[in-house]
Amino acid sequence: MTFSFFPTDYTRTQMKKPVLIVLIGPTGVGKTELSLSIAEKYHTSIISSDSRQLYKDLKIGTAAPTPDQLKRVSHYFVGTLELTDYYSAAQFEAEVLKKLEELFKTHPVVVMTGGSMMYVDAVCKGIDDIPTVDKETRELMLHRYESEGLEQLCAELRVLDPEYYRIVDLKNPKRVIHALEICYMTGKTYTSFRTRNTKERPFQIIKIGLTRDREELYQRINQRVDEMIKEGLLEEAKSVYAYKHLNSLNTVGYKEIFNYLDGEWELPFAIEKIKQNSRIYSRKQMTWFKRDPEITWFHPAQTKEIMKFLEERINQA
Repeated sequence: MTFSFFPTDYTRTQMKKPVLIVLIGPTGVGKTELSLSIAEKYHTSIISSDSRQLYKDLKIGTAAPTPDQLKRVSHYFVGTLELTDYYSAAQFEAEVLKKLEELFKTHPVVVMTGGSMMYVDAVCKGIDDIPTVDKETRELMLHRYESEGLEQLCAELRVLDPEYYRIVDLKNPKRVIHALEICYMTGKTYTSFRTRNTKERPFQIIKIGLTRDREELYQRINQRVDEMIKEGLLEEAKSVYAYKHLNSLNTVGYKEIFNYLDGEWELPFAIEKIKQNSRIYSRKQMTWFKRDPEITWFHPAQTKEIMKFLEERINQA
């Protein structure tokens, strides 16, 4: 299939394959504004690859696109889920591929942006064909997590799948629980389903990574948290407090406020913990992304260089 389109500032381009521009980087680095500029340049839409922005009740704490930003550019996979909805990277992969097939019929270039590492990899590389967990097993493991705690489940994972135990984030209940669900349901290790084979995609992928000096990034993260508090993060957390046990709310920005609401922390301390945990998360994101040799890195201020890079790569598509 050949696509013809007219970008805003250069001549007609012929493309053999549609292009997915993937804009990634740590939390607070400045992906949002640049993604809007790129989408406007190519008259296209944005797919969010932020796993928390999927939940419609978590606007402030996830820095979801504002109404004005949504008016500027159409966004997909933002505010589509209830807090009680189950969702996985595998579902995200399937739904995004379906949406891309639809969008590419009229948009030869689409932008995807967000910092959820597994969601980005799900679309770009593919998720292993891991069995869908049945409702009975999911409810059993959720009950055990609530009654026995994460530490006990980690100990069990160490016995059932020691290989995955060595590499999984043991502080992430979603990952631990899912691995145990597979072990229980199939009688096999979760590791046995992880082939890590990259799947072929019918579109070209151009990956751009945004980075800043550590001090600069940390200052932006601290400022961003202060802005969230001013915008009403405390009130937003109060509005979803009844659901605090759900995995969708086991995330930075909410769990710290819940500790304050439970009387365990003072509010200033909770805010500082949000900043600290956001900084820690940004380091984890960069560690993950830096492993990918397909990412070309820029400072967010290098807008002209980024646009030129995209133009050259798209012309080669």
